[in-house]
Amino acid sequence: MNELFIRGLDILWDRVSRNSYLRDIEALRGLDSLSFHAPVTFFVGENGSGKSTLLEAIAVAYGFNPEGGTKNYRFSTYDSHSELCDAVRLIKGRYQPGWGYFLRAESFYNVATAEEEYSRGSGGRPQHFHEKSHGESFLAMAQSNFRQNGVYLLDEPEAALSPQRQLTMLLDIYTCAREEAQFIIVTHSPILLGMPGADIWTFDDGPIHPIEYEETDSYQITKTFINHREQVLKNLLDGGLE
Repeated sequence: MNELFIRGLDILWDRVSRNSYLRDIEALRGLDSLSFHAPVTFFVGENGSGKSTLLEAIAVAYGFNPEGGTKNYRFSTYDSHSELCDAVRLIKGRYQPGWGYFLRAESFYNVATAEEEYSRGSGGRPQHFHEKSHGESFLAMAQSNFRQNGVYLLDEPEAALSPQRQLTMLLDIYTCAREEAQFIIVTHSPILLGMPGADIWTFDDGPIHPIEYEETDSYQITKTFINHREQVLKNLLDGGLE
């Protein structure tokens, strides 16, 4: 098993204002600590359940730019991160990672622009992410930054990817994780969630808790739709017309 770089976290709620919306997020308000045990950890749950909020707080507390990139990135197009980052205390492992990256679908365009600008001034090979399709550039950026002995925080990496490219990313993550890297990933993808050996934490139905792959909504809803497509659509569309 990998020696994890981020072993867990504590939330110091006295650093969160009493009227903060964070205290109204059901999955978070009862959370005082969380431990990581696997090289790959997934956060799952409905939209607005707090997954990305916690991932962003972990990223900022670890030293990443809120909009994404490496720890060296210092740009901001819109300051939207919550105060949770000031309340999160990370429990780190014994070793420092050799590399790291925070990649989020929401601000990918801004990070890709910064990547191109930084690459032109680095003396290395210039990057041209905006000359590729959205999916191609997203995957290329991920692959160019996935390395052994690194920490990677990914927010909905499947958003720009076809099912085939999601399988490609699954393989890239799996291979990198076997080479002493750690991933914490927010996702709705039943493909990525199928990662062997990964831990899955759900933000639905109360405080954060572990869940099996087959119990996730991503798996259950996708399975039901594929196996009973006509009935699901009939129920959905007939109900929508009433």
